[in-house]
Amino acid sequence: MTDLFTLEAEVRTDLGKGASRRLRHANKVPAILYGEGQDPVSLTLEHKNVYRAQQEEAFYSHVLTLNVDGKAVECLIKDMQRHPFKDVIMHLDFIRIDAKHVVHTNVPVHFLNEDVAAKTGANIAHHINEIAISCLPKDLPEYIEIDLAALEVGQTLHLSDVVFPKGVTSDELEKGENHDQAVVSANAPKGKASDEEEAEEEPAAE
Repeated sequence: MTDLFTLEAEVRTDLGKGASRRLRHANKVPAILYGEGQDPVSLTLEHKNVYRAQQEEAFYSHVLTLNVDGKAVECLIKDMQRHPFKDVIMHLDFIRIDAKHVVHTNVPVHFLNEDVAAKTGANIAHHINEIAISCLPKDLPEYIEIDLAALEVGQTLHLSDVVFPKGVTSDELEKGENHDQAVVSANAPKGKASDEEEAEEEPAAE
């Protein structure tokens, strides 16, 4: 797992669309590294190594190490461009991080015990699949877990209901109560509401 998140990179000086096209034909991926007040650096990475690493969910929220011409640089993936129909990575954006500086990124949500909640007859609806968070690099989680075992029919969990790991905060909640997004709901089964309405109407008809 650790080796997947350490990638070899070379500084490239041949820039432009034509140069990027030649790199892709050579099974390489053009990339850029920026942030932390330093000048952006154009890079080249081996496509096979990037492709293998990005198959891991944690690749998108994990602290990565780029060995840039022999110098290790810690960073996060900020953007990935893919070919519209080929299984090819076209370009990568990396942002440098500093162990002492807070990072802002999105991490995936893992819903636990969804089968338990579904046994109540509820239809589980996911409103979001990732959460924007802030934390120091050392506290960066690969994902946020939300336990649905106690979720009842008609109940909705919001960001304020999520238990975040120590040192991690929600970017949306930091903006105020109006940004307390819905995360997951247990909706009543289709037809249940109409059945109840009919039951209420029957005595009136008599």
